[in-house]
Amino acid sequence: MAEVSYRHHAVAGRRVFVRESGPPDGPVVLLLHGFPTSSRMYRALIPALGERYRVIAPDHIGFGHSDAPAADEFDYTFDALTDVTEALLDELGVERFAVVVQDYGAPIAWRLALRRPSAITAVISQNGNAYDDGFVEEFWAPVWAYSRAPGPDTEPAVRGALGEPAIRWQYLHGVDRPELVDPDTWTIDAASMARHGSEAAQLSLFRDYATNVPLYPRLHAWFRETQVPLLAVWGENDEIFGPAGARAFARDLPDAEIHLVPGGGHFLIESHPGTVLGHLEGFLERRLGTGADRGGDDVAGARAPAGVVT
Repeated sequence: MAEVSYRHHAVAGRRVFVRESGPPDGPVVLLLHGFPTSSRMYRALIPALGERYRVIAPDHIGFGHSDAPAADEFDYTFDALTDVTEALLDELGVERFAVVVQDYGAPIAWRLALRRPSAITAVISQNGNAYDDGFVEEFWAPVWAYSRAPGPDTEPAVRGALGEPAIRWQYLHGVDRPELVDPDTWTIDAASMARHGSEAAQLSLFRDYATNVPLYPRLHAWFRETQVPLLAVWGENDEIFGPAGARAFARDLPDAEIHLVPGGGHFLIESHPGTVLGHLEGFLERRLGTGADRGGDDVAGARAPAGVVT
């Protein structure tokens, strides 16, 4: 296993915490975490991937060990989180990269793709949505209502997502062996969400989530035009982003590799780390292997037989 370093970088006037591993000249793999967690969610993947790749896993502003300014000092939107991520890549001298996304990490990656269409060499989505198909209505209806009309009638339903019971549910629902999920996950995340000022910041992101959906047609066009190599490894029992969201990638990317993991939920890496790592390492070897000795150049054209596992 490769060593992992833990650093803060000064980016756009903020301190951004980053877990890093691997050779400085290796192909870059950027790991973007979801709500309500941090780059800690990738702790089982980073040292393994660092054996071959330059791994960069930041905490978004307002999450983990990165700065968490008050909502009146920072614009908590997905555009703003993408601005910081883009500035971090510039600070680190990264021009091309494969990206691993989960939950909130997905809309940040999609914005990066639309801003820098030739920068992304491959996409790995672990329950990171890109299609209307993926939204489970029962979960998302309160979010859409709050986004349309934020106020005392709609806010309580989404504010509840910041408490420990709801965070624990995110980790455990749909998991066939919940005893494999470390309780530190929801305990640490709940403590982070309970920090002073966090509620206002997270409510702002809930309101802003609806801005991601109008980007989907442009994103799908980017998929079709670039045929970027894509792996979707998805917890089949996720009640936030359902498995239809994983299958949908094949509409625009016929060569997409899609794996639905039985007994897995929203945070698949917690319950099935070996499964996720195995799919991810195999995919990167097939898709980036030809470019590994050249720092990842000219890899987007690499192709392998696709497979949908249901």
